[in-house]
Amino acid sequence: MSSGDIIPVDPARLASGEWSRRLNKTVGEGDINASYSGDRIGMGEHIRKPFDWRSGLWVCVGNRYLRGMVESEAYRLLHPSAFDGEPTTYAEKTRCGDEARSDPRGFYHGMTVRHGGQTFVLCGPPLTFIPGEPEQPCLF
Repeated sequence: MSSGDIIPVDPARLASGEWSRRLNKTVGEGDINASYSGDRIGMGEHIRKPFDWRSGLWVCVGNRYLRGMVESEAYRLLHPSAFDGEPTTYAEKTRCGDEARSDPRGFYHGMTVRHGGQTFVLCGPPLTFIPGEPEQPCLF
């Protein structure tokens, strides 16, 4: 995984959760992990629900497990009018093969995606989210 900054977050945000047969859904999944959409972007499908980070929307495109720890790579979602560059599609960007992998802003930089009936552009470089200290619950 290529990455920009490495950001420690509450480990609960990275949790993969467990399938509940009784509820017929995944429970205990963190918002970063739940946003994983790498499988959908290449197929031109709508992305999963993005997560909030520092007043922006982000989507996870990959997870890597090392020494029992998960790292999640994510790109920021921008409205096309806020994107500084020429948006492209997954198909267009991968047409040249290795060129897409060598983009210094990351493989997914500039790709258009759809969510909630809107078009967004993935903006890199990606951030890598790793487990940090658990957040303390707010009492007030």
